[in-house]
Amino acid sequence: MTAKLFIPVILGTNREGRQTENVARYVVAALNKRQDATTQLIDVRTFVLLDSDYGIRLKDRHAEYRNNIVRADGLVLVVPEYNHGYPGSLKSVLDILLEEYHHKAVGMVGVSNGPWGGTRVIESLLPVVRTLGLVAIKLDLHFPFVQDVFTAKGVLKDKKTYAVRTAQFLDELVWMAITLRRGRKKAQNIKSIYVSQN
Repeated sequence: MTAKLFIPVILGTNREGRQTENVARYVVAALNKRQDATTQLIDVRTFVLLDSDYGIRLKDRHAEYRNNIVRADGLVLVVPEYNHGYPGSLKSVLDILLEEYHHKAVGMVGVSNGPWGGTRVIESLLPVVRTLGLVAIKLDLHFPFVQDVFTAKGVLKDKKTYAVRTAQFLDELVWMAITLRRGRKKAQNIKSIYVSQN
């Protein structure tokens, strides 16, 4: 692999007082420490979305987001669980695009103020990411009782435990992102040969 992977982290809630922001910033920092990947935080709070006519294509209104997803080799979704589901703001942002996600890796980080660490939100997101053409990795990362995991300044308390889990999660994501990057490149080469012959 000659170029570093680009794996943006999407902070999937726009609520006030969100604890999920600490988690997203932690994952961004962990990705930035790696030699094989770069990242960027994408915050759904920064998007201005339509109240009506949502059926029209919005990607021209969100060119920076589209460009980041086109460039991306994979994504990390950092998502809190709200009443067993995902925030509508995340779904609205994901729905801006479609083919730009195809055959790219996605890792999901669940966040909750209870004991399950967002397990149910990840389960509810799986059909969404599959329909978008993303390839979900086997490992998830969970932050249960998130209100107790970070200090008031957003510093992770149990760095040792989460360092191991996060490294395993990111290793799996990077492996899948590399594999799919090679697959997309090979598919482009095959398509180019086919077009040139016809």
